[in-house]
Amino acid sequence: MRGRTWLGAALVLGAQLRALWLAAAVEVHTAGEVVAVNGTNQRLKCTFSSSSPVSDQLLVSWNFQPEDLSSHEPVFRYLKEPYKPPSGRFKERVTWDGNIERNDVSIIIWNLQPTDNGTFTCQVTNRPDVYGTIGEVRLRVVQKVNFSEIHFLAVAIGSASVLMIITVTVVIICQQRRRKARDKRIEGADTEL
Repeated sequence: MRGRTWLGAALVLGAQLRALWLAAAVEVHTAGEVVAVNGTNQRLKCTFSSSSPVSDQLLVSWNFQPEDLSSHEPVFRYLKEPYKPPSGRFKERVTWDGNIERNDVSIIIWNLQPTDNGTFTCQVTNRPDVYGTIGEVRLRVVQKVNFSEIHFLAVAIGSASVLMIITVTVVIICQQRRRKARDKRIEGADTEL
């Protein structure tokens, strides 16, 4: 009977330790989707949180999956210092823009091209937190900026403001003319008397 009690206690303890281990994983946060104009540069933001202090063994890996779902390509690595890719489409086109002290592991991709459409993944391991989520940024490179809802809203608000100013100005001018006309009538009536 005692063996079963110890076995039950061990199973419960194991389940609790596993729950703690999962709770101690690194969490990665990204923008989700980014739209950029062809030929421009774009910062791909990636931040992380960890239950452990940032260690000198912090490892950051950025990878790229093209839209055609061909094989993953390495984009960037960080281990004590930034490492650019020695070859591939992002050679000489990616720079480190993170700040480890602020849990920021972002990069900048230079001179974006339509072939850069796809999903970038950001993975962070911070010993002892070696497991966790992988952040994804879906990049869409467009030829020109589309007239978005925000632009439409800005134009609508701007137009309404201009119309309001014109209306107020016309009302003020009309009131001043009426006052002048009334004052002239009163002066004319006074001179007749």
